[in-house]
Amino acid sequence: MKRSTLLTTAIAITAVLSLTACGGSKEETTAAATEAAAETEAAADTEEAAEADPEELVEIVVGASPAPHAEILAAAEPVLNEAGYTLDIVEYTDYVQPNLALEAGELDANYFQHGPYLEQFNVEQGTDLVSAGTIHYEPFGIYAGKTASLEELADGATVAVPNDTTNEARALLLLEAQGLLTLKEGAGLDATKNDIVENPKDLDILEVEAAQIPLSLQDVDIAVINGNYAIDAGLKVSDALAVEASDSEAAVTYGNVVAVKAGEETSDKALALVEALKSDTVKSFIEETYEGAVVPMF
Repeated sequence: MKRSTLLTTAIAITAVLSLTACGGSKEETTAAATEAAAETEAAADTEEAAEADPEELVEIVVGASPAPHAEILAAAEPVLNEAGYTLDIVEYTDYVQPNLALEAGELDANYFQHGPYLEQFNVEQGTDLVSAGTIHYEPFGIYAGKTASLEELADGATVAVPNDTTNEARALLLLEAQGLLTLKEGAGLDATKNDIVENPKDLDILEVEAAQIPLSLQDVDIAVINGNYAIDAGLKVSDALAVEASDSEAAVTYGNVVAVKAGEETSDKALALVEALKSDTVKSFIEETYEGAVVPMF
C-alpha cells in the first residue's frame, strides 16, 4: 500500500478512536475502526488499479517529409488521440527511403508523395504500396533565381526542374503553360525534356534532384520547385513567378496521398489516420498556415 494510503488509514482509525473517547463502547469502536480501514484500503486498491491499467493509445508510425506533411500530421494528432491513437512521426528528407521503410514494415504508413510518383516507384522498385486516401495538393511554382521575372528571361537561361519523371513532367507542363516551351503532343504527365519540340529561348533545362533545387536557386535563372520543398526553404507561393492553376491536369492528378502496404488500406490504423487528416481541424490548419501553398482536397 502506498505511503499516502497508510497515512489516510491511520487518520481514519484515529478519528474513530477519538469518537470512542466521547462515549462509544469497545465493540462499537473496534467495528467502526475495522470498517473505516477496510473502506480506505478498498479505495486505495481501486486507485492503484486505475494507475496500473491506464487507457493505452495505439501507436501509428508514419513517415513524412518535414514540411508540410509532418506539420499536418502533428495538427491531426489531437484528433487521433480522441479516437484512441497516438502518432510517431518519422521525418525523411528524400523521396526513396520512406517508401522502402514502409515496404520493409518499419512504418504503418507514409505521407509525402503524390499518386503518380507512388505508382512509378512500385514499378521501378518492385514494391506493393497503395493509397489509403488523398489529402492535399501542393501547387508547383516557378521561382526567381538570378532572373527576377519571366519577362526578363534571356535566351539560353538556365531552368532547374526535378529530375524524377513524374515531377519533371509537371514542371515542364507549367513552363509550357507560361509559353516558354512546347511539348510533343500527348506527352502529358510522362513528358521529359526530350519531349520538348519548341524552345524559342533555347532554355537550358537542368535536371536536379527535387530536394536540392531550392539550394541551387542562386545558381540558375529560374527554378520549378515542388510545393513541399518550397515551403521547407521558406519560399511563399505568393512570391512565385507562376503557379499551377487549381483546375490544371497536374493539380487534379498530383494529390498527396497516405500510402500503406497493399491490403492495409482498410485497416483500423489507416482508416483512423485518413479520417483525422480529413477532419475540419486539419483543414483549418492547412488553410490558415500555408496560405495557398497547400490546398486541401476534401
